[in-house]
Amino acid sequence: MAQNRINRENEARETQVRKRSWQRPEVLPSPTPEPGYVFHWVRVAMQGQVDAPNVSSKLREGWEPVKAVDHPEIALVAVENERFAENVVIGGLMLCKAPEEIANERNAYYNDQAKSQMHSVDNNLMRENDPRMPLFNERKTKVTFGNGT
Repeated sequence: MAQNRINRENEARETQVRKRSWQRPEVLPSPTPEPGYVFHWVRVAMQGQVDAPNVSSKLREGWEPVKAVDHPEIALVAVENERFAENVVIGGLMLCKAPEEIANERNAYYNDQAKSQMHSVDNNLMRENDPRMPLFNERKTKVTFGNGT
């Protein structure tokens, strides 16, 4: 047998890599996840005007502004507002975080509000129901796949 074979690991051969296609960059980059926290972008300005009521309501809800030094992976292009100079602000939106418990409670509250509104709409619709021409209120979807013919 031949003993002068070269190890495959020592061979320097080029690997063919599929050419990467262009993708549009994210408008709002995703921060590195932190265990126990949820991130949310909060509007601080709209059409060049500061939106103080929105910011204060979000802070009262429990969202905390994220410091830029805590997430250096998010490249800051410009700081639009001197008040939030040390926070992550991109395009009039400031990155905030809140504990998962608060975010889950908030989501449950708004889900209950949506269900209550749908229940009210259904009751209003069924109030107009006539036995001679009944209304159908089916909120079911069905997915079917064709047989290709």
